[in-house]
Amino acid sequence: MSAISALEKALENRWEALWARVRDREPVEILDALRTECDSNAVVCAEGRVMVPNAYDVELAEVVHEELARHDGRVGQVLTDSLVRHAERRGYEWAGPLAVHVGKSADVPNGRYRVASGVLPHVSAQGFPNAAS
Repeated sequence: MSAISALEKALENRWEALWARVRDREPVEILDALRTECDSNAVVCAEGRVMVPNAYDVELAEVVHEELARHDGRVGQVLTDSLVRHAERRGYEWAGPLAVHVGKSADVPNGRYRVASGVLPHVSAQGFPNAAS
């Protein structure tokens, strides 16, 4: 087998492995990326209080997004529920109401994804009775 054929086979195997994970009930790689994003942006505000972003964007390659939408339109809810459980285990507090948006992007190479987080700009601490003044 030539080096190019071996590379093609390795890429094909990687694509099939990612595709299998994305089509499962809980897309493992995307969940791990969301958890890592959450953990990486945790901020200790006061003793015992750790705040994390409340807005997460998951950008999927167009083909992956379309396949997920066809098979299970609940992927955003599954990701949100899993992220909530992760935050509860870690004792995190959200910077406001949690939102996980799953969208497609032509900028994401086929078979891949991109995760980003932030704080929704229109969230005020006044609306949250447990928020420190």
